[in-house]
Amino acid sequence: MVLRLALALAVRHEVLLRNPVDHVARLHRDVRMPDAFTSDEINAIRAAITYWEDGREVSGPKPDGQLGAIIELMLGTSARIGEVLAIRRRDIDLSVPSVRIAGTIISPKGEPTTRQDHPKTARSRRTIQLPGFAATVVQFRLKQLDTIDPDALLFCSREGTPLTTNNVRRQLRHVMNLAGIEGVTPHKFRRTVATTINESAGVELASQLLGHTDPAITIKHYIRRNETVDPTTAGLLERAFG
Repeated sequence: MVLRLALALAVRHEVLLRNPVDHVARLHRDVRMPDAFTSDEINAIRAAITYWEDGREVSGPKPDGQLGAIIELMLGTSARIGEVLAIRRRDIDLSVPSVRIAGTIISPKGEPTTRQDHPKTARSRRTIQLPGFAATVVQFRLKQLDTIDPDALLFCSREGTPLTTNNVRRQLRHVMNLAGIEGVTPHKFRRTVATTINESAGVELASQLLGHTDPAITIKHYIRRNETVDPTTAGLLERAFG
């Protein structure tokens, strides 16, 4: 596309007689189906993280318990990993309970990791009511914070600075390698949530939860296709041809 536009400019300026890219076919790209965790896989991941956080598989400092809480909050909100790490005390309402997704963590090259005061898109700014398992970890994390500053991050380093998304990904990979579990990435939790909501309540609600502007994005990139055809077809065909 870029080469076609560049050469079209050359044609307009009469440097070339014609655009040689006009008749070049686009490269074929195989369609990649979104994948998601099964409930058994989620249970295995939770068990592996709990085992590791209990200190039974590591040497050195005891894990601080944040990894498991981050995963639970991703499962309870569908938020991106950077959005979860950007949640502040002021973004939490325990009376509902709910959490406001209103920022993300960025790590510009050569600069300190900081909290950006807006998420990926305008639609991504949203308030999500928490399921019980996510509300429990939020309450526990709030008790662990040694400050009442409303801008204090729910997840942070021992110095109170933001966690980097790369470090959380690296820690998750390490724990999964210890447990012999493959294919676990933070974004796959987001696809798992989208698939679960779609199967129970439809794509519109799944798209709203993920903060997408277009449900087509949710369908194409986040929802695992159910390959089982509605079994009512068997009865219909039996009545027609049986």
